[in-house]
Amino acid sequence: MTDTAPVAARDHGLVDIAVIGGGINGAGIARDAAGRGLKVLLCEKDDFAEGTSSRSGKLVHGGLRYLEYYEFRLVREALIEREVLLASAPHIIWPMRFVLPHSPEQRPAWLVRAGLFLYDHLGGRERLPPSRSLDLSRAPEGEPLRGEFRRGFEYSDCWVDDARLVILNLVDASRHGARILPRTRAVRARRAADTWQLEMKAEDGGAQIVRARALVNAAGPWVQDVVKGVAGLNSIHNVRLVKGSHLVVPKFWSGQHAYLLQNDDRRVIFVNPYGDDLALIGTTEIPYNGRAEDVAIDDTEIEYLQRVLRRYFRNPPRDIVHAFSGVRPLYDDNAENPSAVTRDYVFEIDGSGNAPPLLSIFGGKITTYRKLAEHALQRLRPWFPTMPGGWTAAKPLPGGDFVGAFADLVADLQRDYPDLPQTLLRHCVRLYGTRASELLGSARTCADLGRHFGGDFYEREACYLRETEWATRAADFLDRRTKRGLHLTPAQRAAFEAAIGK
Repeated sequence: MTDTAPVAARDHGLVDIAVIGGGINGAGIARDAAGRGLKVLLCEKDDFAEGTSSRSGKLVHGGLRYLEYYEFRLVREALIEREVLLASAPHIIWPMRFVLPHSPEQRPAWLVRAGLFLYDHLGGRERLPPSRSLDLSRAPEGEPLRGEFRRGFEYSDCWVDDARLVILNLVDASRHGARILPRTRAVRARRAADTWQLEMKAEDGGAQIVRARALVNAAGPWVQDVVKGVAGLNSIHNVRLVKGSHLVVPKFWSGQHAYLLQNDDRRVIFVNPYGDDLALIGTTEIPYNGRAEDVAIDDTEIEYLQRVLRRYFRNPPRDIVHAFSGVRPLYDDNAENPSAVTRDYVFEIDGSGNAPPLLSIFGGKITTYRKLAEHALQRLRPWFPTMPGGWTAAKPLPGGDFVGAFADLVADLQRDYPDLPQTLLRHCVRLYGTRASELLGSARTCADLGRHFGGDFYEREACYLRETEWATRAADFLDRRTKRGLHLTPAQRAAFEAAIGK
């Protein structure tokens, strides 16, 4: 007779904080809490950053346009954080100059100048150069623009590899002792005396449980699903889902600067360098009422973005290399215009006295994730009165602990690995910083890196991502941990998918 007794759930024991959600907010909180000596477990129902946090505009910025909505506190906090994050992860975050062609039909020049002056001075800018005016009829930045745009402005912000920012926070959280569980869905949470009992289900169907002194709901677009469906509670707050879509096209101008275009609906569109030979165009902002998992770009959005390009550029590209959409879980402040919905964040705590708390996060943006994590732990201090203070502002993320310029680190790696291609070494430094030598190890030639999957992607890097960054599926490797998928042919991608299945 076959024994059909159910397999016992895997018990993770007692932790201080259990975090639900492996996007940027959950990852930031897990890292901060673990570094303060708290025992942390984080679970994510899909891959890390698979939702909103890998589908952003890839910017660490203050939010120039938020000044029009009088979001001065948020913009100041974001500008200060821009400097902190640039110092903490210079391999995945770097300065970028943005050219703003003046379109007097949208905003008068004096208003743009005033906004840029405020943007320069509101956040204590130290590392980035200030804004300036441009004569686009003479400046090289004006060369790809249509002739009617003769005047412009230039200002500074930063580019970020958004999905890697999430992963590096989780890598550091793990180094500080946090238990990280990808593809593990939170199913049910109930209070039992002074702890939460959280039931989870792994990808293979296996049950897992953990007891936690506090529960953090960082589920982003699914925050209400966790409050109501997992914890069985009610909330007075809500998120408003706004769809943002981007196009990836061949790069069509010279230089590493970006463009910020004012559209005739008063929205702004970013045109940013993306990798060595591509450009990222976006974003749209459309109210979204469907399932966050089902979000996708549509033909109307494609035409909207292409129409803005045609308005400003002489020869915008027609080919689309890739397109993607994400939903932004913005705190619902009842604004009528999706562009006017606040990018600020709100916390809600259910629990008082001896009752273990549920801290839910509504809203937020990538640039302020680290500060959000500090504020979240401050809200939990009544339950952890001996918890140390914040520490992340002064500590680099994994791979970011190098002194000097990015190019210097590339040169050091070239000296150590003279027979490996320069493009490969630059790729390794850009993604892994000082961890690049850990990845390359004793390799001396490309043959030492194992199977070649195309471009600069080799078996050794795939193994490293599987062993150190929780990658298991093709999209984990090609689309989120790296952007190698943009440089592989369909046949090469299929071959890689077959290879990792083995």
